[in-house]
Amino acid sequence: MTLDRKTVPAIHDAIEFDYILPAINEQTLHNGLPLYWLNAGVQDVVEIDWVFPAGVWHEPQPSVAFAVASLLKNGTTKRNAHQINEALEFYGASLKVNTGNDNATVTLHSLTKHLPDLLPIIYDLITDAIFQEAELEIYKQNAIQRLLVNLKQCEFVANQRIDAVLFGEEHPYGRFSKKEKIEALTRETLLAFYKANYRLADVKIFMGGNVTEKEVKYLDDIFGKIPVQQSVSQKENLPPVVAGDKKQNLLNDPDGVQGAIRIGRLFPNRHHPDYAPMVVLNTLFGGYFGSRLMSNIREDKGYTYGIYSSLTPYHHGGSLVIQTEVGRDVVEAAVKEVYHEMELLCNETASDDELLLVKNYLLGGLLGDLDGPFSILQRWRTIILNGFSKDHFDNNIRVYKTVTAAELKDLANRYFKKDDFFEVVVV
Repeated sequence: MTLDRKTVPAIHDAIEFDYILPAINEQTLHNGLPLYWLNAGVQDVVEIDWVFPAGVWHEPQPSVAFAVASLLKNGTTKRNAHQINEALEFYGASLKVNTGNDNATVTLHSLTKHLPDLLPIIYDLITDAIFQEAELEIYKQNAIQRLLVNLKQCEFVANQRIDAVLFGEEHPYGRFSKKEKIEALTRETLLAFYKANYRLADVKIFMGGNVTEKEVKYLDDIFGKIPVQQSVSQKENLPPVVAGDKKQNLLNDPDGVQGAIRIGRLFPNRHHPDYAPMVVLNTLFGGYFGSRLMSNIREDKGYTYGIYSSLTPYHHGGSLVIQTEVGRDVVEAAVKEVYHEMELLCNETASDDELLLVKNYLLGGLLGDLDGPFSILQRWRTIILNGFSKDHFDNNIRVYKTVTAAELKDLANRYFKKDDFFEVVVV
């Protein structure tokens, strides 16, 4: 067949494509632990995530969850921190422990052939970390030093304060680091949290890459042979949200030339029917470089290098926050323009061309996410940890494709009212 180089290939919008999330395998190890795995990709690499209910939401006092996650790799009864790091480097593996508001995740990236050697080390860390006093003292010194440096930056302080304003400083989602809270950490507190929240009975394991039943057996041989007492789910007491003052203006640096602006409100999480269409509306408003906020406040007014609006969903709530840094002399003007753009969304219907551009941007990004094994695994992880099925993904695609400009205008009138927003400005 002769290739016709004179005919321009057809151009298709991202909205025209079909979006199929590859299936994931669900099974249990011999001791009943849940494993979700998918075979995708061509390189002999693997990602394994062990997800525990060990986020900030579960901690008994501030700063515990982050300290435990940071120190998990720093020693067991069999290996010290140097030996653990040396072993990981020898096999060219990467091991990270990340904690968020809801969960903590132990993530391993490795060549598949090294799993038999690496999995016993990970098992050791998850079941036998010791949190030595010396390691804790080093962590506390470093954490306090980082905090003191960060507190000099207006954007860091603004990020702390907006969550505290929206949820309340005592709420798990509103807490922020304080020097005295880090100093109060003890080895006993960390050990107690570790034993209560990093229990194998509570773990969900996710594995993706060029993996087969052979790699599943590797995992089962280490994590599936030890009997575990199945966790009994307990009803969680939801702490009350105690919002702060509607407007907070903080002078962090008397000589500062820049102001950090955070404008936010509480917003439902992924389980609410308004969440999926709000993803489209938020993208149009401030979710990408071509958004209305960017076009106005960066391109037209020249107040900032960048301004974004983001949705942050948690298991027990969420938020919608606009964030930017501008010159100190134009803080008030920038805030005014943000509300002006909200008002336009409430009063005017977006054009067909603008909405198509936003949908193509949003769905085009999804095409990239569905191209690699690790990003597919992360999408499944989000679905499963939130108690959804694949139908949730399919429904979101349908909403992204079909939501109308009129529906977005109605949505804006529910969620973009100025009186519902809180402001934090830090100079």
